[in-house]
Amino acid sequence: MTDKFPSLVIAKGKGEIEILPKMANRHGLIAGATGTGKTVTLRVLAEHFSSIGVPVFMADVKGDLSGLPFPGGDHPKIAERVKKLGLSDFSPQGYPVVFWDVFGEQGHPVRATVSEMGPLLLSRILNLNDVQSGVLTITFKIADDNGLLLLDLKDLRSMIQFVGDNAEQFKTQYGNISAASIGTIQRNLLTLEQQGAEKFFAEPALDLQDFLQTDAKGKGAINILTADKLMQSPRLYATFLLWMLSELFENLPEVGDPAKPKLVFFFDEAHLLFDELPKVLEEKIVQVVRLIRSKGVGVYFITQNPLDLPETVLGQLGNRVQHALRAFTPRDQKTVKAAADTFRANPKLNVAKVITELEVGEALVSVLDEKGAPTVVDRALIYPPQSRLAPLGPEERSKIIQGSVLYGHYEKAVDRQSAFEILKSRAEEKQAQAPPPARGRGAPPKSQTEIIVGAIAKSAAHAVGSQIGRQIIRGVLGSIFGGGRGR
Repeated sequence: MTDKFPSLVIAKGKGEIEILPKMANRHGLIAGATGTGKTVTLRVLAEHFSSIGVPVFMADVKGDLSGLPFPGGDHPKIAERVKKLGLSDFSPQGYPVVFWDVFGEQGHPVRATVSEMGPLLLSRILNLNDVQSGVLTITFKIADDNGLLLLDLKDLRSMIQFVGDNAEQFKTQYGNISAASIGTIQRNLLTLEQQGAEKFFAEPALDLQDFLQTDAKGKGAINILTADKLMQSPRLYATFLLWMLSELFENLPEVGDPAKPKLVFFFDEAHLLFDELPKVLEEKIVQVVRLIRSKGVGVYFITQNPLDLPETVLGQLGNRVQHALRAFTPRDQKTVKAAADTFRANPKLNVAKVITELEVGEALVSVLDEKGAPTVVDRALIYPPQSRLAPLGPEERSKIIQGSVLYGHYEKAVDRQSAFEILKSRAEEKQAQAPPPARGRGAPPKSQTEIIVGAIAKSAAHAVGSQIGRQIIRGVLGSIFGGGRGR
């Protein structure tokens, strides 16, 4: 099989501007103000990657990407762009699409277990402070040490209640567990449940290998996460995508510098990822972005302003498409200048001035050359997409979903025995075996909490000897923190 793939021509300035497949996993950026053409650029890149057999993942935050399965070209703006660029060989076509949806309404359900998400990311979703995050981490550790699987939210709820009820007994081994922190975690979990998170934390968990599919013609699958509803909880959206990125990093093998990416991951509304982000988590994200390219994954951030991203991340994004920015205030003008300074200068182009003058569909583009160096920035017109711009109707979407090879696998939730069922069962067994209370001055019967503690202590020796008991190594970016993941 050849290791040479056609370049991806995405725009035309002084000449054609193309992304080299072997440089596509060096990451990228699509930036610009609202309404300047970012979504169309995202679509064009996705189509190009799919055409050379590279699977893509992206979130549809506005509901206007679903037309990708069908040929387009009939929109007047597309026809105008084709004519302006002189594309005599423009050929409308559709692409293989797999729809996903955290809520299971407009795509295959996307699920993860509580254990896979881990305490670090859960703390961010729940907006916990350092003390509360520490208590959540302790809860996960106690579950590990006692062979109790945390799969869904009721597992986590029952485990947190158990830890809170027995805080004094755990204090010596695990540290202080405040009742206030337990209460806050439980309240925030309730809020998360009301947002629909109980549908996400369940099984069967998403197998990320299902993203890496190609169709019979060799086109890469375009995995679209329906995210318009998910975006109503911005922190949950950003943390969910970060979890997916970290899972890819932990599970995909090293491939070095491949001739083309194994997967391209588009992170839309990327500014949400870094909004009020704890420093420790930001450092880990930077590490993942730097290292995940060796797994063959290209990450492309989409945001309004490139300065929304930390410099340590921005410096790793070699393929850049900058749409128009507005400069209405002195602060805006400083932002425009700073954005212009991130490009390799073009002596024939006043980049700071041009950024504010770009028309819809125009952009300043710089990509990596054969040696991995950024090309001189050029003003260019983005190529038109080949797929349909109009979103799918409910029947069209349903037909695509039901025609997928994955249909039926993720649609039915599984609820196997885990922490909730085990704790409940042990408590009921002990209550049934407990002798009746002594008459007169006899000691009172043991509380349910004491029964559970006794049951867990009795089973701990067996649990520690099992694979689960030794430790369910989890938590976002586990490979970086140290150690592999137990599966």
